[in-house]
Amino acid sequence: MHAPITPTLESSRSPVMNASAPPAAHATHSTVPVLFVSHGAPLFAVEAGETGPALTRWGQALRTQFPGLRGVVILSPHWMARGVRVMTGAQPATWHDFGGFPPALYELQYPAPGAPALAHEVLALLQAAGVAAQGDAERPFDHGAWVPLMHLFPQADLPVVQVSLPVGAGPADVHALGAALRGLRNQGVLLVGSGSMTHNLAEFFGGAREPAPYVLEFSRWIEAALQRGDLPALLAYREQAPHAERAHPTDDHFLPLFFALGAAGDDLQADYLSREVMYSMLAMDAFALQATA
Repeated sequence: MHAPITPTLESSRSPVMNASAPPAAHATHSTVPVLFVSHGAPLFAVEAGETGPALTRWGQALRTQFPGLRGVVILSPHWMARGVRVMTGAQPATWHDFGGFPPALYELQYPAPGAPALAHEVLALLQAAGVAAQGDAERPFDHGAWVPLMHLFPQADLPVVQVSLPVGAGPADVHALGAALRGLRNQGVLLVGSGSMTHNLAEFFGGAREPAPYVLEFSRWIEAALQRGDLPALLAYREQAPHAERAHPTDDHFLPLFFALGAAGDDLQADYLSREVMYSMLAMDAFALQATA
């Protein structure tokens, strides 16, 4: 389990970098897009910046174009386990898995229902792919799940299944998890990787307001690799991306990207919802992965 995140004394936020209006899912395509979202610090729940409204608009468009959306399967780095665990509870609690933040943050609830039937579909697909997966009926939503979902689907009426990040997994391992669940996209399920485009909490207290240059360079390298569909380069980001060690001293918050990439398969057209940077060092990139029209 991750240690609680300590808040900054003053929240600084940079402007959005060339952010465009969030794209809607393609109306002519029956396959639900995949989403990667940076969930930021817990304060993102109440300090939405530009990214929160962008997620809300995209969520509204998705539900309009996929009125039969069954639910959400989301992987968060704040649930790490040996093997893979899948939330199977019918009404998961909201877990405030952080300390030292304003009291209002601890009053927030995200009362989305669980989806036991969908969870067992997830388990069956993972097990068929050779993944050692088990259900967990007691698991609550951690902030890596409920904070971005509050913006995406504020009504909290879509059923949600959370999946753990396996301890010791690498990019290829997590990509395989997403690939095992890819077929759910044709059954009205949104697959979400919730992490962070950059995540160096040692720099959280710097007080700078402008985006750190290394944050922009790393994020732009990832975007370029996505746009050319260069999965091998992305899988080898530690060796190839500029400032990878500084952007991610540990892999955990970047690995959900590979869950999304695995779920997307050949649909590597990345439509960006946000390129905001918060606190100088948290790139809040969020994008949908979907087939071109």
